[in-house]
Amino acid sequence: MLVLRLLNVVAPAYFLCISLVTFVLQIFVFIPSMFRDPSTTQLFSPALLHGALFLFLSANALGNYVLVIQSSPEDLGKDLNLGKGAEVADWLDGSRSPGSALPSTHFCRLCARVTQRHDHHCFFTGNCIGSRNMRNFIMFCLYTSLACLDSLVAGMAYISATLSMSFADPLAFLTLLPHSISQFFSGALLSSEMFVILMLYLWLGIGLACAGFCCHQMLLILRGQTRYQVRKGMVVRARPWRENLQEVFGKKWLLGLLIPVQNVESSYRRQKEK
Repeated sequence: MLVLRLLNVVAPAYFLCISLVTFVLQIFVFIPSMFRDPSTTQLFSPALLHGALFLFLSANALGNYVLVIQSSPEDLGKDLNLGKGAEVADWLDGSRSPGSALPSTHFCRLCARVTQRHDHHCFFTGNCIGSRNMRNFIMFCLYTSLACLDSLVAGMAYISATLSMSFADPLAFLTLLPHSISQFFSGALLSSEMFVILMLYLWLGIGLACAGFCCHQMLLILRGQTRYQVRKGMVVRARPWRENLQEVFGKKWLLGLLIPVQNVESSYRRQKEK
């Protein structure tokens, strides 16, 4: 448990550090290098277009990241009158069925609360992902992967211009790292250029991981399932995929694709208010 609590602090710090480094490289290194092209007008220069695109992706990624933290799944333990005694112990050791009180509820040891439609605990946000912040989490994964892809393309363009190399050959990117390491230790490559090359592979890994996780979550949503239900082998009631999508993304799904907006209220809260 101590290791998980430590990871709950280290992972958000790691994400914020990577975001800060990416922002600095984009604004102070990659974008200024694009102004060297005199053939384009200032209004439609690659630097301004790329800068606007990067700021849009970054704002959505960080905005949804904040909303995932703010829109914490509600603590159903208070509504279910679960104290700190035997009932919570039942949730901890698994002797009590998660569906005995409400469907798809789960007690998270790190958050120390019972949440509805629990999916998983995200260490990078230090928060549980449930009915209230699922849409923001998916948007966070989507725009993080796009921001990493954008940074990867800009970084490759910068390295190509700086080192006078071409990435037309698919093997050029695969052999870039080992060749760069040998050149760095031989003194033929600057430390700043080596750092950018390392960031290229980091952006590739983070982008692919976030994209895969986003696609996996969308598949579960279409099925009306959560990762917790799949892991526990729970049987869910079959519903049309449109209803499953609307439950997570709501009617303002298009607005949520463009700007970070608050997630829809959970069905449990709507029933409770009625």
